[in-house]
Amino acid sequence: MKNKFDINVPIKPIKLDWYIIKKFLGTYFFSIALIITIAVVFDFNENIDKLKEATAHEIIFQYYLNFIPYFANLFSPLFVFIAVIYFTSKMAENSEIIAMFSSGMSFRRMMIPYMVSATLIAGLNLTLGAYIIPKANTGRIEFATKYMNKRPRNSGTTNIQLEVEEGVIAYMERFETYNQVGYRFTLDKFEGKQLVSHMTARTIVYDTLNSEKYHWIVKNYEIRDLSGPVEIISQGAELDTIIHFEPADFLVSYGQEETMTSPELRKYIKRQKERGFGNIQEFEIEYHKRYAMSFASFILTIIGVSLSSRKRKGGMGLHLGIGLGLSFAYILFQTVSSTFAVSGVASAFWAEWSPNIVFAIIAVILYIKAPK
Repeated sequence: MKNKFDINVPIKPIKLDWYIIKKFLGTYFFSIALIITIAVVFDFNENIDKLKEATAHEIIFQYYLNFIPYFANLFSPLFVFIAVIYFTSKMAENSEIIAMFSSGMSFRRMMIPYMVSATLIAGLNLTLGAYIIPKANTGRIEFATKYMNKRPRNSGTTNIQLEVEEGVIAYMERFETYNQVGYRFTLDKFEGKQLVSHMTARTIVYDTLNSEKYHWIVKNYEIRDLSGPVEIISQGAELDTIIHFEPADFLVSYGQEETMTSPELRKYIKRQKERGFGNIQEFEIEYHKRYAMSFASFILTIIGVSLSSRKRKGGMGLHLGIGLGLSFAYILFQTVSSTFAVSGVASAFWAEWSPNIVFAIIAVILYIKAPK
């Protein structure tokens, strides 16, 4: 059987680059389509009883059209690894890589089209994960919450304390979502370390009917203004006021971080840190995960090429077995490290990037040992 590349004929590098890029991207998208089709079938069979309550339009357009890009992007590193292992092993089996090396092409030069393909995939993953999928996730999560998981909507929270402005600290003992009412509210204003105003209220209501943002109504309130030795006390049944925070600043709903674009996540995290709100680990994890997962395409491509470019007795099956083992190890490592970030043992940055660091070391070792 004649090889794709005849070792007696000089190989044009550009033509070879396009050959590898088309093989890489074609195998990558084919493997995604195959696996996602299987995933959709299994998901539908598993949730068929729950989906009976939804209309066909909701199932197709609200759930599955958003389900497909979400899971394709989530497992993209696995698909990259499988694609590289599969078609590179096939090239090695057909002695095409031997022909490339025999023509004078170095292993480093052969890596260029692989890295170009990995760059395209990483850019696509980052764009989807940072800007497009978060908007689509809104409909998917709403559908899953309504028909599948049936999670109760956030009914409220307790012991809320945050800095609404510089030197202004708000506290609520309890906040109920269904009526937008907070109980036992306190607002303290400081100048430096000096308390200058202290407000207490039995209840505080977020006015959703008012077009003005941050509009609250405090009821049964008392205000103590402290000016040196003089203390002025004012009381009342109701007071319309502007306080620079809203329920979204302290209420975290299920999957909320997945519905925010990366710029929105960055802004939200910065704002909540400035306000002293501590429950933002999942938002930080989601933010760093998007970049770490995209960068993983380069690392896993190097590992895949280094493993499968040598012709072995075990053939493609051995390469695929090793590749699948390493890819699942990567996913497991990432899942475990994310758990450490949620529990506060490690920062979100190190939790999400540590798998890349470890596998980057593995990639360097395999690259050095790869056939040259």
